[in-house]
Amino acid sequence: MACNEQRERLQAYLDGELDAMAAAEFERHLQSCSGCATALTADRALRDALAKAQLYERTPASLARAVQSQFAPPVTSAAHATMNWKWLALAAMLLFAISSGLLAVNLWHPGGAGSNIAVAAVDAHLRSLQQGHLADVESTDQHTVKPWFDGRVDFAPKVADFSAEGFPLLGGRLDVLAGRTVAALVYGRRKHIINVFVGPQSPDRSPNGSGERQGYRWLAWQAGGFNYIAVTDTGLADLEELRALLAKQ
Repeated sequence: MACNEQRERLQAYLDGELDAMAAAEFERHLQSCSGCATALTADRALRDALAKAQLYERTPASLARAVQSQFAPPVTSAAHATMNWKWLALAAMLLFAISSGLLAVNLWHPGGAGSNIAVAAVDAHLRSLQQGHLADVESTDQHTVKPWFDGRVDFAPKVADFSAEGFPLLGGRLDVLAGRTVAALVYGRRKHIINVFVGPQSPDRSPNGSGERQGYRWLAWQAGGFNYIAVTDTGLADLEELRALLAKQ
């Protein structure tokens, strides 16, 4: 791609608007183009300088009090008692909603360990989307990715490319979920990224179920002696389809 076209991507890259594949392509370009690398460094420095300049004014206390008074008018003692009951009812409803959410996540494991793993998986997915964190080995060839894990983990994860089915293999990396090292297989789905975390199945951890956290979907299951948890920002149907493909391996 011509350098002037890459320059158009510079701001999108700086703002984190590129998808993982486009960001990786731009990073490879930076290694061979000193002009773009210099421009990126200058733009970052300018952004940092503006952030540190604190070019804003604090809201005057008098204005803050005036605004608050419009939304919190004085109430009588009777009205105050009524409001207390309404707040108690609202708190009870909120507590029920939170409890229901926790029970849904705890389909992983009755003791609640699975909920921690689900949170860790989504956090690991978010980390992988940062610059340079998506894959330790970048390849669409399963015969390149699978041997890469040899000697790095004490198990042999199944690796397959599903490009024909719309889930191209992009690479793999090592990651840590709840203190345990796992293999992370990276797949593409249109312009989205799917991380599939794989680890040995164990009696104390039996991931099973699905959920949503911070706008990201996760799906967990066991197969062939392994625990799987897949995370993406696409729909649950995509994760179900990928799970079916992996089950055939």
